[in-house]
Amino acid sequence: MSRPLDRFFYPKPQPTAKAKAKPKASASPTSKAHSRPAAKPTATTKPKAKPAARKRRRPLPVAAAVPRLRVLLIVMAVVFSLAAGRAFQVQALDSTAMAAEAADQLTVTKDLPAFRGTIYDRNGEPLAFTQDTVNVEASPKLIATNGRWNAEMTQSDREQAAAAPPKIAALLARFLGGQASDYLPKLTVTGKGSGYQLIKRQVPAATYRALSEAMSQAHLVGLSSTSDPTRTYPNGTLAANVVGFVNSSGTGASGLEYSLNTELSGTPGREIYESSPGGEKIPTGTDVLTPAVNGINYQLTLDAGLQWQVEQLLAARVRATKARSGSVIVTNPKTGEILALATYPSYDPNDPAASKKSNLGNRAVTDVYTPGSVQKTLTFASLLDQGLVRPTEVVSIPSKIKSGDHDISDAWSHGTIKLYARGVLAKSSNIGTVKLSRRSSTKALHDYMVSFGLGSKTNLGLPGESAGYLPGVDMPGYSRDGLAYGGSAFSVTLPQMAAAVGAVANGGVYNPPQLFASRTLADGTVEKLSVGEPHRVVSVDASGQVLSMMEAMAQNTSSHVFDVPGYRVGAKTGTAQKLNPKNGRVVGLTTSAISVAPIEDPQVLVYAVIDQPRRGASGSAVAGPLVQQVMSLALARYAVPQSKGKAPKLSVAP
Repeated sequence: MSRPLDRFFYPKPQPTAKAKAKPKASASPTSKAHSRPAAKPTATTKPKAKPAARKRRRPLPVAAAVPRLRVLLIVMAVVFSLAAGRAFQVQALDSTAMAAEAADQLTVTKDLPAFRGTIYDRNGEPLAFTQDTVNVEASPKLIATNGRWNAEMTQSDREQAAAAPPKIAALLARFLGGQASDYLPKLTVTGKGSGYQLIKRQVPAATYRALSEAMSQAHLVGLSSTSDPTRTYPNGTLAANVVGFVNSSGTGASGLEYSLNTELSGTPGREIYESSPGGEKIPTGTDVLTPAVNGINYQLTLDAGLQWQVEQLLAARVRATKARSGSVIVTNPKTGEILALATYPSYDPNDPAASKKSNLGNRAVTDVYTPGSVQKTLTFASLLDQGLVRPTEVVSIPSKIKSGDHDISDAWSHGTIKLYARGVLAKSSNIGTVKLSRRSSTKALHDYMVSFGLGSKTNLGLPGESAGYLPGVDMPGYSRDGLAYGGSAFSVTLPQMAAAVGAVANGGVYNPPQLFASRTLADGTVEKLSVGEPHRVVSVDASGQVLSMMEAMAQNTSSHVFDVPGYRVGAKTGTAQKLNPKNGRVVGLTTSAISVAPIEDPQVLVYAVIDQPRRGASGSAVAGPLVQQVMSLALARYAVPQSKGKAPKLSVAP
């Protein structure tokens, strides 16, 4: 038997001489089946030679073995030297780098999402808030190894790991809903199958804590969670077009959620720590925490209770008149605060994909329209402020009046009639308004409208707000006439017009419309918010005279649609043709109505615009009932004192 080192001390064996080949017996060509047997060997025949015995190896002389031994020792020395050098490099020279590399393999970086700020109504009712939810995940490898994927499993571990998936699936069905069979495939290793499997998104954190406790009590492992907050709109469609919604990535996509996205989002944090191969944090390892800074909370001037009632009434009115859409605003003219701002059709921000894209914005601020005769309140305020008109002045009104290349007429046919100036507004005479407005210069009329806020954004903070259109000082005469009586020479938005008439109701002082009451920073600091400074537009006397004219209008409406028992109310209606911008053809009507009460001290303003109704053809018939309903609700809700004494009877014609 050879030994491993024999080749270094013994020579290679020499090959032995081959045995001589035996001569082959040649068969006789004449041999037959019965040939003669072979002859027996004679005495002279030599027997077969025995194989030569194998020679035993002889050891080499010491002198011949030494060189080979030296080569072997040198090779061994080189190998051990390399190994020692590498060990020295790792443990001494590169110890820091190697330690850092090892630490990197164990280091976990975890983003900590900031909670989005809450949006409240004026009474602290949440309109949008962020719910603490998590994504539940499973590790099939941890489950299959009973949490010992980096250690040797005992028989008990193997038995428990084999029984774990059905038990965990049963717990998931119990806490997260569904059937156990729905979860089982994600709990078992298939192929590589060691990666984390998403079980369910946005599970309430309290639910996951209960699930985790049940897992611990059952001595089960393999589930984990990552923070994934959920934006929630607890009242569904309530104020949806104001508040807006967030998209699937949690970014504001509409309404205040969009325009305030940066402030609401806050600043995410981060945690860096060392973990074991099983995913557990190492208590003595590196742990660096940068806390998340939550978003800013905003409190609006909206009243959620009134908002809900207004939305229901608006939806019912739009359906009843078979209109395309409608919007309503309720304000406090003394402060400019918006108490309700509704538009219909609307949507549910919890599921915006279920609604039409056209309903996801806010028509009240994005859509412009011709206000019709509601504009006459601003025109008369400017004329009265300049001293160009007296309420009891008698005005002769012809059947029509020339304006540019066209004639202006009234909504009702008549010959030459006489009305008080008060009656021109109360009866909504286009002809009388144009005739009186021509006493003012074009520049003066333009400047008053600018001061009333027309042609400029209100800066409510809602995305997509339009500035409307106001012709310049050098406008032609026909545009000037259209501006005076509410024709197609200009356009406005709902908040613009409400704020302008609100200035008339507020003693002539314009308050910028306000949607934000305050905001609360992450450190708890509360900041009051305002959008601008009030400014005077017309005198107190001019304001009072226009309010008196509006009261006369409400009194002389045949249906008394604006009456609110116990209160003196002023109102004005508007009806304007809606034109197709491509061909100029009439495609329908824009009807509107505005009301203020109580007239002696206005504290509530309600303004409604109904677009393209198919039932009803005037602001009084279409929008009037809605304004009356909302006004009645608001006066009662805020316990506004009733008017003292009866309203004076104000005649409109001599």
